[in-house]
Amino acid sequence: MTGKERREQLLDIGRTLFAERGLDGTSVEEIASAAGVSKPVVYEHFGGKEGLYAVVVDREFERLLSLVTEALNSAIHYRSKLEKAALALLEYIEEHPDGFRILVRDSHGGTGTGSYASLLSEIAGEVEHILAQEFDRHDYDDKFAPLYAQSLVGMVALTGQWWLDVRKPRREEVAAHVVNLAWNGLAGLEPKPSLDPRQRRKEQERAEKRAEKRAEKAAAKAEKAEEKAAARAEKAQRRSRREAEAEFADPSPHPSV
Repeated sequence: MTGKERREQLLDIGRTLFAERGLDGTSVEEIASAAGVSKPVVYEHFGGKEGLYAVVVDREFERLLSLVTEALNSAIHYRSKLEKAALALLEYIEEHPDGFRILVRDSHGGTGTGSYASLLSEIAGEVEHILAQEFDRHDYDDKFAPLYAQSLVGMVALTGQWWLDVRKPRREEVAAHVVNLAWNGLAGLEPKPSLDPRQRRKEQERAEKRAEKRAEKAAAKAEKAEEKAAARAEKAQRRSRREAEAEFADPSPHPSV
């Protein structure tokens, strides 16, 4: 095994052990034993477990940041940007769960760039830049762009941490529901959100048809109520006329003088 191959092997082993036990719970002996080498080999490549941990964290940090940044920059429409970024995070979690578990741990003094908080800050900076441009275009106050960026990134990030363990529903559904809330707000949630624009259009058409049917039923119900009210009024009028006619035609005798 070449030196480069050995280094990659140690990184893979370290990633697995650090994800399971953390930095403090992992020893150089365990890393060396899993790799089938002596402890000095680990020290030779990384100077110790802290150096190995720092490289693992930095790699995962850059991998996830690159995926999300690329997703944000690969779409034109702002909803698509949000969809792709949410999906990129969930794809990373699904395909690299060990790396994500390491990132979400509390940052350690042995790390280089890395902690989950600093990663989210980097992503929020990208989102803030995008939102600021959109706010300017709509004459909104762009000083609130950082607030909205932190809110959006925080919502997706916390959902990702939750989904890391539950893994249900599938990632596309999770991304669709996150975007549904972020894009539409609670007041305008779509009944069946989807990442597919065609599916969203179909669902919108169905929703419009359902709304039309509800409006037709409401109109028919109101018309029937009006008819019943008119019938009752007419019945009451007929009763009043009969009573008036009966009183006028009353043949009861006048009292004698």
